[in-house]
Amino acid sequence: MEEKKDKKYIQKLKSKYILAIYREESLKEVFKVKLTRLNVFVSMGFLALVLIALTTILIALTPLREYIPGYPDQNTRKNIIANAITLDSLQKAFQKRENYFNVLHQVINGDAPEVSINASDSTKIYDDIEFTRSVEDSLLRKQIEIEEQFNLSLTPEKKRDNSFSDIHFFAPIRGTVTNSFDAENDHFGTDIVTGSNKIVSATLEGTVTMATWTLATGYIIQVQHSNNLISVYKHNAELLKEVGTKVKAGEGIAIVGNSGELTTGPHLHFELWHNGLPIDPEKYILF
Repeated sequence: MEEKKDKKYIQKLKSKYILAIYREESLKEVFKVKLTRLNVFVSMGFLALVLIALTTILIALTPLREYIPGYPDQNTRKNIIANAITLDSLQKAFQKRENYFNVLHQVINGDAPEVSINASDSTKIYDDIEFTRSVEDSLLRKQIEIEEQFNLSLTPEKKRDNSFSDIHFFAPIRGTVTNSFDAENDHFGTDIVTGSNKIVSATLEGTVTMATWTLATGYIIQVQHSNNLISVYKHNAELLKEVGTKVKAGEGIAIVGNSGELTTGPHLHFELWHNGLPIDPEKYILF
């Protein structure tokens, strides 16, 4: 009996039906299609999966995700990062303070503070030691050489002139300056608006030390120059150079874009840094 019921159920699923649409006035057939219950169920299931996938992609890759209850917006994420950094600093400061009071308490009680000192043993004789290069030592040397390959601080500098009077800075792009350098308001560069798909050029000869993407400023490329100068190019649409690439002044390194959350339109945010401090690019470059 159960087998007969299953066969009847399967037969119902496979039974063909005709869905037809007629004009009301002339009863002329406009559309006709043959269907089965099984085809209808499969089609509806596939359509539901497509709608779920499209909805997920729409929410995950667009600003609509910020309207989901519990999802942090841009300011909330900034506050989370800032609070995490502050908490880490407070923990380190608290640990130092606690160690200080522990040592002070021991001194007041007349006890010797617990300070670990590794005294060297001068009684041993090391004349018979033979130094041989192991496989691990060779691998470590190779790793250090690769890491220091692009460290320009190891290369000899011709001269250090903080005035930059004899340095010709190549303009990364030509356009209209919409936001100038303002260190007091944490704006450490210059915003230049220009046409789309324009090439961003290196302002000086140097080595690319960073080529990455961030949520806030999009595609970023950074070049290390001589005289301890660093130039930074943000909000690019595409990067043309990789880390470790040697570039010349005026050579194309990126394409102007509108990437990142902290942008209001296609432009280049250009920064100049010297000895770890930001400087005003408009003092040395005519955009």
